[in-house]
Amino acid sequence: MTETITVVPANKASWDDLQTILGTRGYAAACQCQRFKIGHHEWTSATRQERAASLREETNCGRPRARRTSGLVAHLDGEPVGWCAVEPRPAFPRLLRTRGWRKGRDEDPHDDSVWAVTCFITRAGYRRRGVTYALARAAVEFARERGARALEGYPMITEPFKEITWGELHVGSHWAFADAGFAEVSRPSLRRVVMRIDF
Repeated sequence: MTETITVVPANKASWDDLQTILGTRGYAAACQCQRFKIGHHEWTSATRQERAASLREETNCGRPRARRTSGLVAHLDGEPVGWCAVEPRPAFPRLLRTRGWRKGRDEDPHDDSVWAVTCFITRAGYRRRGVTYALARAAVEFARERGARALEGYPMITEPFKEITWGELHVGSHWAFADAGFAEVSRPSLRRVVMRIDF
């Protein structure tokens, strides 16, 4: 039987669906996709409920007519299974303060026509079924349709059959970005790569 993955902008998914994906335990539940949105001090001092309130405001989940949203939600045969954070790059202030991704590049980090994919979450029990790949491909169309001139990701370099922790892979793997048409721009570290697609 073929499984069908559908991806929608977060405002067209319910808040309950997104919270089901993030879960109730572990890093994804605690972070609520706020790590790149606020400074370290603000992130560590905020409660999970405060982070969730911020995410809810950013996504406009359950408001299909909202003019703004901040990510994508994937369903597998109707079941909520994946999340991807994708917005104009300046929407991620903590990312902008991280110098590694800019290494060797002369580009205005505040250019809001360049978008960024900063996080993927696949719900426990649904991994290794192509959810991240579907989200990466959908992120390309999502950004392009909203006027982005380019889209970047900052994935980890993984090796086949080598285990790596979820905490490292929330930024995605370079394989998923390559599959979606991104090309390597730079390697700021041994295990980090900047990938980009220009429209």
